[in-house]
Amino acid sequence: MDMTHTSEITDMQETVRTYPFSRIRLDHDPLYAELRQEEPVCRIQLPHGPPAWLVTTHQLAKTVLADPRFSREATLDRDIPRYSAVDIGQVPESILSMDSPKHTRIRQLVGRALTARRVERLRPRVQQVASGLIDDMKAAGTSADLVEGFSFPLPVIVISELLGVPWEDRHTFRRWADGTVPAEGITLEYQQDCFANLFGYLAGQFEQRRSHPRDDLLTWLVQARDEQDRLTEDELLFLGMALLVGGYETTARQITNMLYTLLTHPAQLRQLRERPELVPTAVEELLRFIAFGTAINARIAMTDVQLGDILVQAGEPVLCANGSANNDESVFSDPGDLDITRHPNPHLSFGHGPHVCIGAQLARVELQVALETILDRLPGLRIAVPESYLVWETETVMRGLATFPVTWDADPASQTS
Repeated sequence: MDMTHTSEITDMQETVRTYPFSRIRLDHDPLYAELRQEEPVCRIQLPHGPPAWLVTTHQLAKTVLADPRFSREATLDRDIPRYSAVDIGQVPESILSMDSPKHTRIRQLVGRALTARRVERLRPRVQQVASGLIDDMKAAGTSADLVEGFSFPLPVIVISELLGVPWEDRHTFRRWADGTVPAEGITLEYQQDCFANLFGYLAGQFEQRRSHPRDDLLTWLVQARDEQDRLTEDELLFLGMALLVGGYETTARQITNMLYTLLTHPAQLRQLRERPELVPTAVEELLRFIAFGTAINARIAMTDVQLGDILVQAGEPVLCANGSANNDESVFSDPGDLDITRHPNPHLSFGHGPHVCIGAQLARVELQVALETILDRLPGLRIAVPESYLVWETETVMRGLATFPVTWDADPASQTS
């Protein structure tokens, strides 16, 4: 199908826009603002699968994400709109493809381990890890790649300890995990190989827990499978993969994205340095402000549903542009401005409804600790190279910097020693 960047007129005189739209750094495509006003439910064509409806306003996105008439389970065994050749959620055993009551059963099981209260107890350990990483960076000099020195290892260490996965295996499972994230140019064979290796790795971890139980989340899940019969073996594997991959991938990228955004908005950075108590609201605003992901995880209308002026017919796929919803002028005043004092901030960066991100509270703690520690421990932090030298990820659904060279001022004590 030969489509321009903007649109194609089909035989039915229906405008179908090529999706994803343009992506420049962490900026939102201006087309979203136009669509929110003039065509909040529009037709799009992803690189794979059939056309879909895309909703771009806050209210309509919340409707689709929470209304049981839009089903994830109905995407199984059919061709669906998707970013890459394989959709990680398009298998019956994945929590991403479940509807209630199966989804509720598994979510409640894991949710008890990731409540806000339990996660808050992890904050001292997250702080300890963050401080240790900064110590290592400063010991090596006054410059570093923030991605490899801090953004990636922080959430990997935390989720590894929570699950009980050896930190020493991080480079192995990171390579396989990266291969499961939707991306352009990745072949079906490569994705299948990454899935197989990751499942094999987790299966080995589960067998170890059966022989030698530990005080970790993987042991708890194995016991829920073997002793309580609350999970099937395949559900256990897919849940383990979702927790491992989801537990670090997005947070690692967002730590870097947030620091880049603050460093390129000096007034907001200065305000945050002067008022560090604003870190929690700053994290929420940065989650809203940054154009991070692409609309994925289509839902199928189970019956005819009226969305704004559009009648979505039963069987049609619908996607939600949560990033666009986060800039909805009817919900957020001056949405194009970064305001770290913004409150309330009902952004949809963690989703909404039954499938809202189960690790949202853990991500918040990690992001808050990351910003607090970096701004406190790295005085004069700044980007170490010209903007044009920065290398951005261009093929995955999640945006971010491939590397982030930063530098900071040396401690006075080290200069006089």
